[in-house]
Amino acid sequence: MDQLRHKDFYGSAEIDLEAGVCRGKLLFIDDLVTYQTDTVAGLKEEFENAVEDYLATCIEVGKAPQKAFTGVFNVRISPEDHRAASLLALKEQQSLNSIVSKAIHAYLQWSNDQGNKIEHPGAAIGFSKIGIKT
Repeated sequence: MDQLRHKDFYGSAEIDLEAGVCRGKLLFIDDLVTYQTDTVAGLKEEFENAVEDYLATCIEVGKAPQKAFTGVFNVRISPEDHRAASLLALKEQQSLNSIVSKAIHAYLQWSNDQGNKIEHPGAAIGFSKIGIKT
């Protein structure tokens, strides 16, 4: 899926061939914000207008705009993996959050090495710098 970005907001870019429109919605927030246009060229502009309208509406109603990424999310894994990760964290005198964070960093680094370039301030971090032995 193609993504658009404006002011730390991300949006989808979809083409509906049957309806003959381009549309999308803001991603990674609970509020529903959509945009639509008749041309591919106009989609980025409509997305940016939707972000600006969302921000203005939040001010108007006295609500803080949702942050797309707060650093807090639920992870659902098997009970066996949960137990193993908890025991490893205990053995290494670390928190479970630290273990999960290191695993995600390692995956992002590996993905980046595979050519899946992502925008991440720590993308150039080597495994050893995040506490993972290579």
